[in-house]
Amino acid sequence: MDDIYETQPERTDLPLVVVPVIIESMIESFEKNFELFKDIARVRMYKDFTLDEDTIVARCAEADAIIVIGFHCADSILDRLNAKCYAFGGTGVANYIDLAKAKERGIRVCNVVHYGDHAVAEHTIALLMELARQVGKLDRQVKEGNWDGVDGYELYGKKLGIIGLGGIGQTVARIAGTLGMNVSAWNSHVPEQVFTDLNVTPVDDMNELIAGSDVVSIHLPLLDSTKGIVTAQNLEALKPGTMFINTARAEIIESGALLSRLQRGDIPAALDVFDHEPLTADDPLCSIPGIILTPHTAWRTDGAYVGITKQVVQSVAAYFKGEDFNVVV
Repeated sequence: MDDIYETQPERTDLPLVVVPVIIESMIESFEKNFELFKDIARVRMYKDFTLDEDTIVARCAEADAIIVIGFHCADSILDRLNAKCYAFGGTGVANYIDLAKAKERGIRVCNVVHYGDHAVAEHTIALLMELARQVGKLDRQVKEGNWDGVDGYELYGKKLGIIGLGGIGQTVARIAGTLGMNVSAWNSHVPEQVFTDLNVTPVDDMNELIAGSDVVSIHLPLLDSTKGIVTAQNLEALKPGTMFINTARAEIIESGALLSRLQRGDIPAALDVFDHEPLTADDPLCSIPGIILTPHTAWRTDGAYVGITKQVVQSVAAYFKGEDFNVVV
């Protein structure tokens, strides 16, 4: 039998909120926030993790609202359920739920905002450090009795180009600045004062930014206007040896363009997001030497969980109270 956590199960007069999939380390944070549903909604949270679609649908069959954590809510799931509110535990909801379909069916979709600025920024820096100093490789060498070591890449004085200077990009810029890096960013609708406050140089042309950088890091949100905004032509501006990091969304980059560029073998890259998730072991990316890959985990920290769980509960509670909170559609 599934391990299930429920609140107010006797209150069948209240709408039902279902959490069909959960990451174990988020359970405690959710339980603390469910008090916000008192006399508003009852909760049924399944305390395990599954990506099996039929299981998810069965668990959500009676749901009036669904909290989406860690799984893609495909059209085939939406079509089989009657819930009218979906609260996604992340910011970039567009590639987890079909927003146009949700709008057409009168479904409210909510997300969370600025919950993971530090979490994702720190992971970005961790990937940067791994590319620069190869700590994982060095650890394996020593444990295998190998004392050869590797030459590191000093970040001090190097040029970091940021594409997407929102909350995460700004946090990355601050950290990089303390490392002594010279930071520039693509000037896309960012207030001038932001550049001034962060000591970041604005660059209007993306090709110019990329060509002039030793490290390029993507931090744009996935919107209709940003999908595929980094093109194959832009990636041609990468100089051999330029480090490339993406902790935003794979769809920010023109489909197939990044794989094609990386397969030349002259760009050290670190990626946390992919066109198809979960990434399979036979994916062409996995066979490119020197690439660092992590399983879309940049957002997963204790601090981020606090913000995520509170905001998704607030958004669903607001829906049942006839209010708006973090509404995307």
